[in-house]
This record gives sequence, structure tokens and C-alpha cells, in this order.
Amino acid sequence: MEAQAIKQPKEQASLWRNRNFLLIWGGNAISHFGSQMYSVAIPLLIYQLTQSALAMSTMRAIEFFPNIIIGMIAGVLVDRFNRKRMLQWTSLIQVIAMAFIVILLFTNTIMVWHLYVFGFVLSCAGYTFGNANHSTIPQIVSREQLTSANAKLTFVSTLISIIGPGIAGALLVLFSFTSTLAIYTCCLLILFACMCFMQIPINPQKTEQSKSFGKEMKEGIDELIRNKILLTPTITVLFINFASSLVIGVLVFYVTDQLGATEDQIGLMFSISAIGGLLGASVVSWVRKKWGRGNIYTFCLVFDIVSMFSLIIAPSWWTIGIALGIRTFSTTISNIVYFTIRQEFTPNHLLGRVAGTSSMLMKLTLPLGLTISGLWAEWLPIPILFAISGTIILTLFVRLYFHPFRKLV
Repeated sequence: MEAQAIKQPKEQASLWRNRNFLLIWGGNAISHFGSQMYSVAIPLLIYQLTQSALAMSTMRAIEFFPNIIIGMIAGVLVDRFNRKRMLQWTSLIQVIAMAFIVILLFTNTIMVWHLYVFGFVLSCAGYTFGNANHSTIPQIVSREQLTSANAKLTFVSTLISIIGPGIAGALLVLFSFTSTLAIYTCCLLILFACMCFMQIPINPQKTEQSKSFGKEMKEGIDELIRNKILLTPTITVLFINFASSLVIGVLVFYVTDQLGATEDQIGLMFSISAIGGLLGASVVSWVRKKWGRGNIYTFCLVFDIVSMFSLIIAPSWWTIGIALGIRTFSTTISNIVYFTIRQEFTPNHLLGRVAGTSSMLMKLTLPLGLTISGLWAEWLPIPILFAISGTIILTLFVRLYFHPFRKLV
């Protein structure tokens, strides 16, 4: 135990002294802070322009589509080209897209279709940047530091998700849409600068550019299917996302309509939930030293089960918040474990494609779950959806408990 206690400070010190990690950590933190301005301002701007719920939901759909339609394409690009260049170009494209939106606002010529077009470009570039960012981490930190590095990145993004919307709302009150979105543009510019100063080792096993896109995509799919250590949790997340989407789609309606929560209380409810994510990111390195990753991933589902069934009997918004916090705690830990497994057990020259393929696969069920939950809530009791979601996760837990994956990693 003494040896472990000595080892941890060294690991932390080495990460914080790793120039490349600091650049990617700092750049991500600043851009994520700026994205909170975008997330708050754009729906309000669309409402101001159209007063249409359909227009607002269309924007959400446009921002979500890249997760599905360009996943494997982004993976091929990340594996085919120099990753530093990919990080630079995708961050620069985001700067340009946001600059166009700010200029259109400044000249008072903005139209909703402008937001659709540039929002789609921004989302595509952001998704590809995320893939390149994920694939770069194993190249700049040691294998032993992957869990700690992912935990640090997750912690800061979760913290910003808690404080960011409040700051964004205050800025919108004090300033205009133009000024608020200009701040996001500046944040993206800082991200671009950070990527320019990074030094990423050249991958000796780069993809041959003579291969077709289709063949390279197939290599990513084949690697994911062959990699049983990664395929098992990937399929698990596919069904977890479906179970979660049954809840996400109706939760705010349920808390507002049936529990009588106000807008302020809903905000506090999600803040309580986010605290669970901070705790999860804080303890995952310690938990990893105590147990194997297969066991950690499997038993995180127990927390999810408790959370889902707690929603059924929760009498108020704050008890809903606690239940969500329990789930956010376990989800954060399991996500960090999953990312680390994917980075560690995938050949780095294939990591972009495997990450793109697995991410696309995991999100396929989200639109289905959201649609089902919306239709269900129109005619049937919502708590039954919570029970269905909990039962799905319980089934997954039983499956993983008796699966070799639990002891493999």
C-alpha cells in the first residue's frame, strides 16, 4: 500500500508536467467553457428568430446527425492523416464557422438557415476533433497514465458543465448574442493555438493513402469485431444508451408536469446530478487500483439500476436530482474505463476508425429511444418507462456478471 501511495503523486506530477497533455487539457477546457455559451445562446437565438419549437428541435437534430453519419469517415481521416494537422484543421474550421455566425449577427443579416448550415459544419468539425483528440492521448501519455489522463479531462469538462450555463446566461443578460458568441469564437481560437504548439509523435503504422475509404472503414469495423475486450462493453453501451434515452426524453416533462418543479428547481436538479460526475472522475484512479476494469465496469451498472428504480418512487425534484447524481457518478467511471480500454487495446493506427465506428454504433439507438419515450408519455404512465429502463440495465448487469469480460481486464 505504501508503494501505491508513493506512486500516485509521481503519476500526477508527470502528467501536469507533460507539455502536450497540458496543451490538450487546457485547450479542451477553454473550448468546452466557450461551448456553454453556444449551447445556451443558439436555442434562444433561434427562438427569437422563429418562435418555433420545430426550428429549435431541428437545430438539435442537425447537431446530432454528425455523431451517426460521419463517425467512420472521421475515423478514416484521423488515421490517414497527421493527427496534429487534423487537430489544427478541425479547430480552425470551428473558428471560421463561428466567425461567420458572429459576423452575420453583427451585420444583422442572420437567418435561421445560416445557423443550420454553420451549426452542422461546427458539429462535424467538433466531432472529428474529438475523435482525433481521443486517438492522440495514447501518443502523448504512457499506458499507465491513460486512466488518470481521461479522468482529468472528464473532471474539468464536468466542472465546466456545472458552472458554464450559469455564466453563459449571465453574459446573455449583460451583453448581446453577438458578444456572447464572440467569446466562444475566441475560446476556439485559443484551442487552435494550443493545437499548433503540440508535438505529437509520428505513428509508425500510418494507413496507406492508396487504400479506398471503404476498405479503411472495413478495417475499423473488422478490428472492433475482432477485439472482444472492446466489443462487449460497446454493445453494452448501445443498450444502455437506449435505456437512458427512454428517461432523458421525458424527464423534464415528468418533473415539471407531475412533480410541479419550477425552472430554477430543474436547474438545481441537474446541478446535483453533475456533482455525481465530479465525484466519479475524482475517484476513478483510486478505484482502478483496487479492482480490475471488467469488475468496475460491470458493477457500475448496479448504481445505474438503483438510480433508475429510484426515479419511480422519488417524490420531489431534489430526490430525482440525487438519483440522477448516483447514475452520473457510475456513468462517469464506466465511460473513463471504456475510453481507456479502447485506447489501450486498439492498435493506435486503427484507433480513429475504431473510435468512430464504436461511437456511431453506440448512438444509433438514441433517436429510437427518444421517439418511443415521447409517444409513450402522451398516453401511458411515465414511471413505467423508468422501470423498463432499469430492467434493461439489470439484464445487462446479469449478462456481464457471467461474461468472461468481467475478468479479462
